[in-house]
Amino acid sequence: MPMFRPVLGALFGAAALGLALPVAGAGGGVTITSYGHSALLIQGGGSSVLLNPYQPVGCAAGLTMPAVAANVVLASSLLRDEGAKVGAGRFLSTPGSYKLAGIRFEGFAAPHDRVGGRRFGNGVIWRWRQGGLEFAHLGGTAATLKPEDKVLLGRPDVLIIGIGGGAKVYSGSEAAAVVRELNPRRVIPVQYLRSSKAPLNCDQGDSKPFLEALKGMAVNKPGGVLTLTPPLGDTTKIELMP
Repeated sequence: MPMFRPVLGALFGAAALGLALPVAGAGGGVTITSYGHSALLIQGGGSSVLLNPYQPVGCAAGLTMPAVAANVVLASSLLRDEGAKVGAGRFLSTPGSYKLAGIRFEGFAAPHDRVGGRRFGNGVIWRWRQGGLEFAHLGGTAATLKPEDKVLLGRPDVLIIGIGGGAKVYSGSEAAAVVRELNPRRVIPVQYLRSSKAPLNCDQGDSKPFLEALKGMAVNKPGGVLTLTPPLGDTTKIELMP
């Protein structure tokens, strides 16, 4: 697997937003900003990581393209709605082990569909530690986790997972099953409809099936910016961001 030496970078996320956001220090948690669809900016531990920047196509149609700079950009694939090179930062979209901006990222392949990748190829599942928290990013897969996947992911503090269904994303019930298997402390759902009407050529649904499948689990609606500080406790909570 490829290995890269650390590179230095500044935190640009707040500047790109035009806001002075509080950024957690090294080991002291993270601040997460949602740009919709499956794009998140995670700042903390002295580094910034942008997930799944998109062009406004498919289920991301009508959204503002997240042209955000970060130290590292993690993409689930090179599909335009989850792996567009629209910002700035070291762009990673292939499986491997990387050391960048003081963080070790591990990426491994997983089918992006339910037919072994024969329709949409493989996506990448990412895991890393930032701000004292363990992250797992499953924003671009619809495949059942294999036993070895579960071993590699362990018990994440923060699980980012697609829930909207369709051909290349977990359905609500499938995503709920993954949540039960991994038992994360926080769940951030992505890749689901936030509006009542789906864009043209979008096969995703809303968050209701996922929340129904996990009925009784605590749900928080933090708005567009979420701050998480370890320790997160031992129970699972859903953070439903716009």
